[in-house]
Amino acid sequence: MATLFVDPGSLRTELSLQASTVSPDGLGGHSQSWIEVATLFARIEPVAASSVFGADQSMETVTHRVTIRWRPGVASGMRFVKQSRIFDIVTAHDPDDSARYLVCRAREAGQ
Repeated sequence: MATLFVDPGSLRTELSLQASTVSPDGLGGHSQSWIEVATLFARIEPVAASSVFGADQSMETVTHRVTIRWRPGVASGMRFVKQSRIFDIVTAHDPDDSARYLVCRAREAGQ
């Protein structure tokens, strides 16, 4: 198995890692909010882009590869935030099972 080589200097984009919390609203429903789990540094690489038009609106989706230092607990359903940009984590995996780095596929919705 080949090991993943990541230049540590390429992890220079500061991101907030956030997790979703659900709270009951008192009327039988719930509200979703996000809490910051950690601040970390990452390498963000654009991978693919698509635009879909329908129902008088367009939805742009950009897929990125986000590489971070390995940390437990990062999973799909969480998100990275960089200023006003939000990257929803689709997958998170350790590419060479060395517990050195995590490679996440993330989706950024158009604004």
